[in-house]
Amino acid sequence: MGMARAQHRRFGRSFVGGAAIAAALLTGTAAFAAGTGQPEPWQMDLQKPVTEVATEIYNFHHLLNVIMVGIVLLVLVLLLLVIFRFNERSQPNPSRTTHNTILEVAWTVVPVLILVAIAIPSFRVLRTQLSDPKADLMVKVIGHAWYWSYEYPQEVGGFKFDANLLEGEDQEKSGQPKLLATDNEMVVPVNKIVKIQVTAADVMHSWAMPSFGFKIDAIPGRLNQFWFKAEREGTYHGQCSELCGQRHAYMPITVRVVSDEAFQAWTAEAKTKFARIDTSGAKFASAR
Repeated sequence: MGMARAQHRRFGRSFVGGAAIAAALLTGTAAFAAGTGQPEPWQMDLQKPVTEVATEIYNFHHLLNVIMVGIVLLVLVLLLLVIFRFNERSQPNPSRTTHNTILEVAWTVVPVLILVAIAIPSFRVLRTQLSDPKADLMVKVIGHAWYWSYEYPQEVGGFKFDANLLEGEDQEKSGQPKLLATDNEMVVPVNKIVKIQVTAADVMHSWAMPSFGFKIDAIPGRLNQFWFKAEREGTYHGQCSELCGQRHAYMPITVRVVSDEAFQAWTAEAKTKFARIDTSGAKFASAR
């Protein structure tokens, strides 16, 4: 009897602990939320969004979680109802019913309504992603094995540079996270529509930025395009998300979002610091 009571107490504590963890996961408290621009230890949530697309994806993600939890709870309730109400002790003479019109209509209509509830915000996210606003800045991104290079148009100086993994003492002095920092950063102005044209020089890569809410494939011989408008200044980190070879894990992406004044100062310095783009050939595809 004492052993049974001890097991019961242990079960009760486990149940309460599990319920507390589940509640924390569902509510998405700050303790489990990821930081801005980089992953956090024990991260349980998406990174904080800083673009319109990322915000819509973030909200859609949590809506799906609510729907999934609701479905799981409904199935659990139905399962318990069947176990306790229709067992051999409660129903010694089982029902021979084979059809129930109301139930059959319900389990057809309810899933349709759930899919509609998912489809509407999903289409809204797709519409935002696929919209084509006029660009304030164009940047060409080229994936190499294994680093990234960036080209800025003549309107802001016409220069290009490579961004390699920052390692050793240089990484420690920078204060940036290990395996996510680069020696040169892609710099863009805040609250401006930036379009990136992405390609690759050798094998397939993928330019991914979680805080911006997108990743885009870099394919040799093909030019892919996406847009974003960062709404908060800061330094944001991403990585190549396509298994591209030996040093795939060492292809970080660093984007620094700054004010208009800081961006103009940076471009003025970049004109002399980085290599100039050859103006004899077209480097950017035409885009609004």
